[in-house]
Amino acid sequence: MKKILLIAAVAVLGANLSAQELRFGPKAGYSLSTLKFKSSGESESTDPLHTFYVGGMVEYKISDKFGLQGEVLYSQLGGKVSKSVEDEDNELIKVQNKMTFGTLLVPVSAKYFITEGLSVSAGASFGYILTAKSKTVTDINFGGLIPGLELGADDETDIKDQTNTFNIAPFLGAEYALENGLFFDARYNMGVSNLAKNPVNGEKTTNSFLQVGIGFKFGGN
Repeated sequence: MKKILLIAAVAVLGANLSAQELRFGPKAGYSLSTLKFKSSGESESTDPLHTFYVGGMVEYKISDKFGLQGEVLYSQLGGKVSKSVEDEDNELIKVQNKMTFGTLLVPVSAKYFITEGLSVSAGASFGYILTAKSKTVTDINFGGLIPGLELGADDETDIKDQTNTFNIAPFLGAEYALENGLFFDARYNMGVSNLAKNPVNGEKTTNSFLQVGIGFKFGGN
């Protein structure tokens, strides 16, 4: 009886292994990132920050329809706020503040294959913030009295001590893969972690971002 069970287990394992597929490769692409600030019942979102990401992925196909995927990516995330003010001397003052988080991302997802090449996915990106900086750029245009003359000042501050380093962002995505291994994907990551380290009055800062990329898969049956 034990021999029969052992043979059956080996047969099932062999069938599963024949259906499994491991693929891996590099990927890179475009990130569109925003920050959302909440305080005292009010919320405000920044203008998007346009950056990039780069890294690698591993896909484990359990069956023809289901798979798992893990990745390690690096991306500059954050957001920016721009304002223009004209003072009493008719001087136009432009101020832009940009917050940038150098983030190591580990996305983990479950995939459903609609067709052999088209799949949708759901999962979460687990981000570790390596660097956090706030940069303010001020430009002054003297009312056009001196055409083309602008004075600018840059002020960059390290805000790592004010920022929580762990950011969780659930996501939904889709991917289209070609037979030669080239693939294109897109996903939207909704940040849920509070990045404000010492919040007061219910302050909360979250980071959400869109990713659109391209990559190549090696391996497979």
